[in-house]
Amino acid sequence: MTTTTARRKSVRKPTKADPARAVGSELETAVAEENPETLRGLYRDMLFVRRFEERTAQSYQQAEIGGYCHLNLGEEATVVGVGAAMRRTDYLFTNYREHGYALAKGIEPGRVLAELYGRSTGTSKGWGGSMHLYDTATRLLGGYAIVGGQVPLAVGAALAIDYHDGDDVVVCQMGEGTTNIGAFHESLNIAALWRLPVVFLVINNQTGMGTTVEKSSAEPELWKRAAAYRMRGERVDGTDVLAVRDAACELIEAARRESEPALLEAVCHRLKGHSVVDPAKYRSTETVSAAREHDPIVLWRQRLLTAGVLTESALADLEREVADGVAAAVEFADGSPHPEPSSLFDYTYATAVPGDSRRLPADPLFTH
Repeated sequence: MTTTTARRKSVRKPTKADPARAVGSELETAVAEENPETLRGLYRDMLFVRRFEERTAQSYQQAEIGGYCHLNLGEEATVVGVGAAMRRTDYLFTNYREHGYALAKGIEPGRVLAELYGRSTGTSKGWGGSMHLYDTATRLLGGYAIVGGQVPLAVGAALAIDYHDGDDVVVCQMGEGTTNIGAFHESLNIAALWRLPVVFLVINNQTGMGTTVEKSSAEPELWKRAAAYRMRGERVDGTDVLAVRDAACELIEAARRESEPALLEAVCHRLKGHSVVDPAKYRSTETVSAAREHDPIVLWRQRLLTAGVLTESALADLEREVADGVAAAVEFADGSPHPEPSSLFDYTYATAVPGDSRRLPADPLFTH
């Protein structure tokens, strides 16, 4: 993916009153103030995530991908906006819906897809799969299948940064359902008490598996939960890539400069079911229609066309470029070898036994 580093100097405050849409005139003003090349780069990155995820769904249906598989369809503006706000050296912890975040963090698309295919060239050498992408080089430290499992670990990473007087920041992404578990509250409490450089990013796609936020959360405006820990909380339109980028940038830089943790709630729509195999029959016709009306790719394509930032010809060129990139990733993944069965237990233990990398789970770690 392209790296989008240019940001406007004046940060636009996200609206808390309307989680789904910002005022139209504000959007047009923001686009007019932005560097056109930056706008095109953001749209290209969003489009790449969309086409990558669509190809992932196809590969799953073709049995190229096994296990569980969760897609970022409908969340592309949030994924790309947050990625644009982070430094390359900042750390990112995610949940199991993380393909787009891996791409936004700079991991080669072929390595991401190879991991989904279970190939040895993947980010976790083919043993992790869709829910366990991991890459220390880009500082994507998981992919966690357990709901909320990443949140205490992200706080631990922020503590390590603080301990070593570093200036990096941890961004911890999660779904809205995570805000109802104990680890979430314990982690925010510790982060606030110790003033750790971490930003908690809640992706509120308005449905936790098959349950709406209103039916699962006594306080459905999730950004307000930060107040319980005297932490800054913000809500942003998750379909507006510039609003997400600016809000995330402001909170990340505050965490970097002043060790102020924060919570950012990005409200968007999940265009498909919870996972690839979920038909989402629990959704009403009105809910499906609302999700389609708030498709971030469609919204931003039209906005950039209206502003003259993109033309139909330029859009066609971008589509071809993105299609070629996804096709190259498929070719790389498909041509990569499967892991050797003999390496199955290579990473079972943190400390390897000299001379024997194939330990069985029940075998003792040290021999005498």
